[in-house]
Amino acid sequence: WSIFAGMKTPAGDVFQAGLTGFDGKKIGRLDIKTGVEAGAIKTMLESASFKVDSVASKPAKRNPAAPFTTSTLQQEASRKLGFSASRTMQVAQKLYEGISIGGETSGLITYMRTDGVSIAGEAIAAARSVIGQDFGDKYVPEKPRAYSSKAKNAQEAHEAIRPTDLARRPKEVAAFLDQDQAKLYELIWKRTMASQMESAVLERTTIEILADGSGKRANLRATGSVVRFDGFLALYQESRDDDDDEGSKRLPAVDQGAALTATSIDGTAEPIESSQHFTTPPPRYNEATLVKALEEYGIGRPSTYASIISTLKDREYVTLEQKRFMPTDTGDIVNKFLTEHFAQYVDYHFTAKLEDQLDEIADGKRRWIPVTDKFWKPFIKQVEEKEGIERA
Repeated sequence: WSIFAGMKTPAGDVFQAGLTGFDGKKIGRLDIKTGVEAGAIKTMLESASFKVDSVASKPAKRNPAAPFTTSTLQQEASRKLGFSASRTMQVAQKLYEGISIGGETSGLITYMRTDGVSIAGEAIAAARSVIGQDFGDKYVPEKPRAYSSKAKNAQEAHEAIRPTDLARRPKEVAAFLDQDQAKLYELIWKRTMASQMESAVLERTTIEILADGSGKRANLRATGSVVRFDGFLALYQESRDDDDDEGSKRLPAVDQGAALTATSIDGTAEPIESSQHFTTPPPRYNEATLVKALEEYGIGRPSTYASIISTLKDREYVTLEQKRFMPTDTGDIVNKFLTEHFAQYVDYHFTAKLEDQLDEIADGKRRWIPVTDKFWKPFIKQVEEKEGIERA
């Protein structure tokens, strides 16, 4: 159970605080285990008096995300635009191949199959120039930002995905693009520009509250942040998956020792709320989180993420329900068969290790015949041994 209280300041501002202690004991997120216990605390708080015990504010910086790789472009296009991975790649391919602008065909973005996050020096210089023109000098960092990939197996043979000409603002090319192309170009342009902008300056605030009532004491806390300088947030903010950022709430100004009163936050809820929570499994994958998982496990490469997901859908191993992947009966049967009879070949580590070996072959560090020999001979033998299973 969790308990929250709506608080009103002397100036009439309202905010919400959560219970952190009761009767001298710290209360964690999972510590109130029964409705009886929650009810007793709620009853005490309903008759309690509240005052601000302390207010602490700390400056903090938020840095922009790196320019797009194939993986992060697919994830962000899924979150922000609702594009599937394959749709993103199809649109990006058109932007890369070239669009007719004023009678001349121009490639609008760099190569879209990459896990590199660096961009060329001339592109960084162009970005800094446009940032200064459009936002002012205070949005241009003293030094250009440099990024390096943290992705497993990153090859970084190509630059990050960026506009070929950063002075080509989205509104200037929109008339030459269809709706999908315009949306994706704007996303790529904004992400690239933001990656070279100044950090956002925040002030993270924590308000500690004391509650006295019925001979007992309780502690409550509210956390939030105020943006003091928006920096790159003036242009772009990365989306998140299944994540509520509690620290992003804005809190009112309030002084230590100030008396607070319990109040309803939205006019309908009770001033003191207790709610029961149940342990839930992790959410099923959507397109963005599945691409992220493929990258983290080292399965596939930037060029294959979209085709992996398309294969799952085309063969009807999965269906999309409310944008989440659900296994079909066919998918369950295929999965059960493969994990029972070909366990080593559908193991994450096997796949990632084979990808590493293929990279070494591409780099000339391994010979391809021993690698394929070692894989193929036991594999084909196992296939022949299992051929009769269905008929049996």
